[in-house]
Amino acid sequence: MKDKYVFPAIFDYSDPVAIIISFPDLPGCYSEGDDNEHALSMARDALGGRLYILECNNEPIPEPSDILSIEHNKNQAVVLIDVFMPRIRDLVNNKAVNKTVTLPQWLISAGREEDINFSQTLQDALMEKLGIKREIKRRHYKKSA
Repeated sequence: MKDKYVFPAIFDYSDPVAIIISFPDLPGCYSEGDDNEHALSMARDALGGRLYILECNNEPIPEPSDILSIEHNKNQAVVLIDVFMPRIRDLVNNKAVNKTVTLPQWLISAGREEDINFSQTLQDALMEKLGIKREIKRRHYKKSA
């Protein structure tokens, strides 16, 4: 598992509304952008997401093709896209997910009266119960000593 990958993408300018993005080495990995800047951003997102899925499934990550070996037509450009995987992994691992919990009505009422943030309180309680200490700066967790 590497921290940085660089893969060639094909930016297709045939569509008058959007730049269509594909990755020759990653079948099924597509995106699109409104302009070059947006297309670059969307290409990074698509590449990072696909590589993250491959990592999670313990699937091999292919070697990127040589940029000069990629065939393309006059309405297309081959663009190298880089992605820094620690940032992608952090984003996914720190993504907030809704979790339904069941509480007695009296406890909900008491919490609302005290203006309690239920989500934050549950996070704090779970981290305490699990012995996890949050490092705010990095948004990682580690076991308390």
